Amino acid sequence: MLIDTLTSLNEHIHFLSLLWLFPIIFVFHDFEEILTIERWVTQHGARVQSSLPPFARKLYQASFQLNTLHFAKDVLAVFIVLVTVTVLAVFYSFYLPFIAALHLFFLHVFTHVFQSVYFRLYTPGVLTSIVLVLPYSLYAYYRLLTDNIVGPGDLLWGLILLLVVLPPALLLLLRGRKRYANTQTKL
Repeated sequence: MLIDTLTSLNEHIHFLSLLWLFPIIFVFHDFEEILTIERWVTQHGARVQSSLPPFARKLYQASFQLNTLHFAKDVLAVFIVLVTVTVLAVFYSFYLPFIAALHLFFLHVFTHVFQSVYFRLYTPGVLTSIVLVLPYSLYAYYRLLTDNIVGPGDLLWGLILLLVVLPPALLLLLRGRKRYANTQTKL
Protein backbone atom coordinates (compact mmCIF):
# COMPACT_ATOMS: atom_id res chain seq x y z
CA MET A 1 0.00 0.00 0.00
CA LEU A 2 2.82 2.42 0.86
CA ILE A 3 4.52 1.59 -2.44
CA ASP A 4 1.28 2.32 -4.32
CA THR A 5 0.87 5.63 -2.50
CA LEU A 6 4.45 6.67 -3.24
CA THR A 7 4.11 5.64 -6.88
CA SER A 8 0.94 7.70 -7.17
CA LEU A 9 2.63 10.69 -5.56
CA ASN A 10 5.58 10.32 -7.90
CA GLU A 11 3.24 10.41 -10.89
CA HIS A 12 1.45 13.53 -9.66
CA ILE A 13 4.29 15.58 -8.21
CA HIS A 14 6.96 16.70 -10.65
CA PHE A 15 10.40 16.73 -9.05
CA LEU A 16 10.85 20.49 -9.57
CA SER A 17 7.47 21.11 -7.95
CA LEU A 18 8.65 19.05 -5.00
CA LEU A 19 11.67 21.31 -4.64
CA TRP A 20 9.50 24.45 -4.75
CA LEU A 21 7.26 22.99 -2.07
CA PHE A 22 10.13 23.39 0.41
CA PRO A 23 9.83 27.18 0.88
CA ILE A 24 6.04 26.94 0.67
CA ILE A 25 5.82 24.38 3.46
CA PHE A 26 8.31 26.44 5.45
CA VAL A 27 5.95 29.43 5.16
CA PHE A 28 2.97 27.42 6.42
CA HIS A 29 5.05 26.06 9.29
CA ASP A 30 6.33 29.46 10.27
CA PHE A 31 2.89 31.04 9.98
CA GLU A 32 1.88 28.74 12.81
CA GLU A 33 4.84 30.01 14.82
CA ILE A 34 4.35 33.68 13.91
CA LEU A 35 0.65 33.61 14.77
CA THR A 36 1.13 31.93 18.14
CA ILE A 37 4.58 32.82 19.48
CA GLU A 38 3.93 36.15 21.22
CA ARG A 39 0.82 34.98 23.06
CA TRP A 40 2.47 31.65 23.89
CA VAL A 41 5.52 33.39 25.40
CA THR A 42 3.24 35.68 27.42
CA GLN A 43 1.33 32.69 28.80
CA HIS A 44 4.14 30.16 29.22
CA GLY A 45 7.46 32.00 28.92
CA ALA A 46 8.23 32.33 32.63
CA ARG A 47 7.43 28.68 33.32
CA VAL A 48 9.44 27.50 30.33
CA GLN A 49 12.45 29.67 31.20
CA SER A 50 12.44 28.49 34.81
CA SER A 51 12.52 24.85 33.67
CA LEU A 52 15.54 25.38 31.40
CA PRO A 53 19.07 24.59 32.57
CA PRO A 54 20.97 27.81 33.48
CA PHE A 55 23.13 27.83 30.33
CA ALA A 56 20.06 27.45 28.08
CA ARG A 57 18.14 30.10 30.04
CA LYS A 58 20.96 32.58 29.46
CA LEU A 59 21.41 31.56 25.81
CA TYR A 60 17.72 31.90 24.90
CA GLN A 61 16.68 34.71 27.27
CA ALA A 62 16.45 37.29 24.48
CA SER A 63 14.26 34.96 22.41
CA PHE A 64 11.59 35.22 25.10
CA GLN A 65 11.50 39.02 24.66
CA LEU A 66 10.77 39.04 20.92
CA ASN A 67 7.53 40.39 19.64
CA THR A 68 5.75 39.04 16.57
CA LEU A 69 7.30 41.61 14.22
CA HIS A 70 10.88 40.81 15.21
CA PHE A 71 10.25 37.08 15.11
CA ALA A 72 8.78 37.51 11.61
CA LYS A 73 11.97 39.32 10.56
CA ASP A 74 13.99 36.27 11.61
CA VAL A 75 11.60 34.08 9.63
CA LEU A 76 12.01 36.32 6.57
CA ALA A 77 15.80 35.95 6.72
CA VAL A 78 15.50 32.15 6.83
CA PHE A 79 12.91 32.22 4.03
CA ILE A 80 15.32 34.16 1.80
CA VAL A 81 17.99 31.52 2.43
CA LEU A 82 15.53 28.72 1.62
CA VAL A 83 14.43 30.36 -1.62
CA THR A 84 18.09 30.82 -2.55
CA VAL A 85 19.00 27.17 -1.95
CA THR A 86 15.87 26.11 -3.84
CA VAL A 87 16.82 28.32 -6.80
CA LEU A 88 20.29 26.75 -6.78
CA ALA A 89 18.74 23.28 -6.87
CA VAL A 90 16.05 24.03 -9.47
CA PHE A 91 17.99 26.14 -11.95
CA TYR A 92 21.57 24.97 -11.46
CA SER A 93 21.16 21.39 -10.17
CA PHE A 94 23.36 22.37 -7.22
CA TYR A 95 21.76 20.32 -4.46
CA LEU A 96 24.24 20.45 -1.58
CA PRO A 97 22.84 23.62 0.10
CA PHE A 98 19.30 22.31 -0.48
CA ILE A 99 20.19 19.02 1.20
CA ALA A 100 21.76 20.85 4.17
CA ALA A 101 18.61 22.97 4.54
CA LEU A 102 16.41 19.88 4.21
CA HIS A 103 18.41 18.18 6.98
CA LEU A 104 17.80 21.16 9.25
CA PHE A 105 14.10 21.26 8.35
CA PHE A 106 13.79 17.54 9.12
CA LEU A 107 15.69 17.76 12.41
CA HIS A 108 13.67 20.84 13.38
CA VAL A 109 10.58 18.60 13.60
CA PHE A 110 12.15 16.77 16.50
CA THR A 111 13.06 19.97 18.36
CA HIS A 112 9.37 20.94 18.29
CA VAL A 113 8.23 17.49 19.40
CA PHE A 114 10.89 17.35 22.14
CA GLN A 115 9.91 20.81 23.41
CA SER A 116 6.23 19.84 23.57
CA VAL A 117 7.02 16.62 25.42
CA TYR A 118 9.59 18.24 27.73
CA PHE A 119 7.35 21.18 28.68
CA ARG A 120 4.16 19.09 28.48
CA LEU A 121 2.32 21.66 26.43
CA TYR A 122 1.69 22.85 22.92
CA THR A 123 4.68 24.71 21.49
CA PRO A 124 4.38 27.00 18.45
CA GLY A 125 5.12 25.06 15.30
CA VAL A 126 4.61 21.53 16.60
CA LEU A 127 1.41 20.86 14.65
CA THR A 128 2.73 21.81 11.23
CA SER A 129 6.02 20.07 12.04
CA ILE A 130 4.21 16.77 12.40
CA VAL A 131 1.54 17.26 9.73
CA LEU A 132 3.56 19.05 7.01
CA VAL A 133 7.30 19.20 7.65
CA LEU A 134 7.88 15.56 8.60
CA PRO A 135 5.97 14.03 5.64
CA TYR A 136 7.47 16.54 3.20
CA SER A 137 11.01 15.92 4.43
CA LEU A 138 10.69 12.15 4.28
CA TYR A 139 9.15 12.27 0.81
CA ALA A 140 11.81 14.72 -0.40
CA TYR A 141 14.57 12.39 0.83
CA TYR A 142 12.81 9.48 -0.86
CA ARG A 143 12.55 11.31 -4.19
CA LEU A 144 16.08 12.69 -4.09
CA LEU A 145 17.41 9.18 -3.56
CA THR A 146 15.08 7.09 -5.74
CA ASP A 147 15.23 9.55 -8.66
CA ASN A 148 19.04 9.28 -8.38
CA ILE A 149 19.39 13.03 -7.95
CA VAL A 150 21.68 12.47 -4.97
CA GLY A 151 23.27 9.51 -3.26
CA PRO A 152 23.97 8.64 0.37
CA GLY A 153 27.35 10.39 0.13
CA ASP A 154 25.61 13.61 -0.88
CA LEU A 155 23.38 13.33 2.19
CA LEU A 156 26.52 13.01 4.31
CA TRP A 157 28.11 16.06 2.64
CA GLY A 158 24.87 17.98 3.26
CA LEU A 159 25.08 17.07 6.93
CA ILE A 160 28.71 18.21 7.07
CA LEU A 161 27.76 21.52 5.42
CA LEU A 162 24.95 21.94 7.94
CA LEU A 163 27.32 21.29 10.84
CA VAL A 164 29.72 23.94 9.48
CA VAL A 165 27.12 26.61 8.66
CA LEU A 166 24.62 26.17 11.50
CA PRO A 167 26.73 27.25 14.52
CA PRO A 168 27.70 30.68 13.12
CA ALA A 169 24.19 31.19 11.72
CA LEU A 170 22.63 30.37 15.10
CA LEU A 171 25.13 32.64 16.83
CA LEU A 172 24.18 35.52 14.50
CA LEU A 173 20.49 34.88 15.14
CA LEU A 174 20.91 34.87 18.91
CA ARG A 175 23.11 37.99 18.83
CA GLY A 176 20.49 39.79 16.77
CA ARG A 177 17.80 38.81 19.25
CA LYS A 178 19.98 39.92 22.15
CA ARG A 179 20.61 43.28 20.47
CA TYR A 180 16.85 43.70 20.01
CA ALA A 181 16.19 42.75 23.65
CA ASN A 182 18.81 45.26 24.85
CA THR A 183 17.18 48.09 22.88
CA GLN A 184 13.82 47.18 24.43
CA THR A 185 15.14 47.42 27.99
CA LYS A 186 16.68 50.84 27.29
CA LEU A 187 13.40 52.37 26.10
